[in-house]
Amino acid sequence: MKSQPNIATPRIFLDNHSTTRVDDRVLEAMVPFFLDEYGNAASRQHEFGWIAAAAVEKARRSVASLINAEPAEVFFASGATEANNLALKGLIEAYAPAKSHVITVVTEHPSVLDTCARLEAYGCTVTRLGVDASGLVDPDDVRRALTPSTLVVSVMFANNEIGTVAPIAEIAGICHDAGVFLHTDATQALPYLPIDVHAAGIDLLTFSGHKCHGPKGIGGLFVRRGISLTAQMDGGSHEKGMRSGTLNVPGIVGMGEAFRIIAEERERVVPRVLQLRDRFAGLLRERCGEIAVNGHHDRRLPNNLSVTFAGVRADRLMMEVRRVAMSTGSACGSASPEPSYVLRAIGLDREAVASTIRFGLSKYTREDEIDLATTLLAEGVRVVRSRNVPAAAGV
Repeated sequence: MKSQPNIATPRIFLDNHSTTRVDDRVLEAMVPFFLDEYGNAASRQHEFGWIAAAAVEKARRSVASLINAEPAEVFFASGATEANNLALKGLIEAYAPAKSHVITVVTEHPSVLDTCARLEAYGCTVTRLGVDASGLVDPDDVRRALTPSTLVVSVMFANNEIGTVAPIAEIAGICHDAGVFLHTDATQALPYLPIDVHAAGIDLLTFSGHKCHGPKGIGGLFVRRGISLTAQMDGGSHEKGMRSGTLNVPGIVGMGEAFRIIAEERERVVPRVLQLRDRFAGLLRERCGEIAVNGHHDRRLPNNLSVTFAGVRADRLMMEVRRVAMSTGSACGSASPEPSYVLRAIGLDREAVASTIRFGLSKYTREDEIDLATTLLAEGVRVVRSRNVPAAAGV
C-alpha cells in the first residue's frame, strides 16, 4: 500500500526547470488586460486596440533590452516550442533547396530534435552531434560537421536537464566564418545568464515566459535583422507576417514585465540561488550516502542540480517524498517511457539514469526549504535502499 503524504509538511517546489511561480508584479501588470483593457492589439480603429498595441510594444522593448536586440527583431509566439519550430522550419522553407543541412546536438530539447526529425522526413539532412561526459558539445565537432549545404546550427544555450552551458559565442564564430546561421534555445538560461545576442553572434534565439516567473502560453523568437523566415502559421499579418494569430496581450505584457524584473534583479538573485544550490548539493552528499552530480562542474546554470542516487530508483524515491516537487528529466519528455536521452548521451548507464533526479531552484526557494527537502530526501533514500530494490528493475 502506498504511503500517504503528511499534509502537515509544507510542499516544496524544486522543479523550476519545468515551470516557475508567476511573480506578483507580473500578475499585477497582466490583470488590467483581462479586464478593462481587453482590446485586440490588431484593432487599429479605436482606443481599446491602441492601448493593447502600445502594451505589446512596451513588452517587446523589454524583451529586446534584456538580450541587447532591437525591438523589431523580437517576435511573439505561443511558447518556446512554437518558436523553435518557426526558427528551423522557417529557415529551411526560406533558403532550401540551396541550403538544407541542419546541425544540432543529441541533448537538445524535444521541440528541436522532433522538428529536425520532421525536416528529415521532408528531405533535409540533419547531423546530430554528441557531447562529452559533462554535456558539452565540442566546437571543433561543429566545424567538422559543416558542409556547403549547411544552413543552420542549433545548440541550446543551457541544457534543461543537467544545466550545462554551451560555448555559444565560439560556435557562433565558427558558423559565421562558414556563412551559417546560429540558433539557440535560451529558455532556461535567460533568468540567470547575461545574454547579448550581438556580442555572442546569435542569429536566432528562442525564449519563453513561464521559465522566467512569467505566464505560461507565451514565448517568442529573436531573429537578427536581414534573416528571412517563412511563416509557419497562416491567417493574417500579425507580427509583420511572421506569425499569424491574435496576440496574447496579457501574456505578452506579463512576459515583458518578467524580463524587466530579470534585468533589474539578476545580479542579486544569481549569487543567492547559487549559494542555495551549493548548500543543497553539500547536504545531499552528507546525508544521502553515495550520490553523483551530473553536468559540468563550472559551466552550469546556478539553479540546476541533477543528482544520481546510487542504488535508489528515482520514481520510488519521488513516491516516498511527495511533498517535494522534483523530476526525472524534461517535463516535455516525461510522458515517454524511455530513459532520459540526455543522461544516456553523457554516458550514464540505464541503472544510473533510473536513479537520477533533476532539481531546479528559483529566486523564491528558501534556505529552510532546502534544509527540509534534504531531510525528507535522506529519509526517503534510507527507506528505498532498505527495500533493496535494484535501480534498473522494470526499466
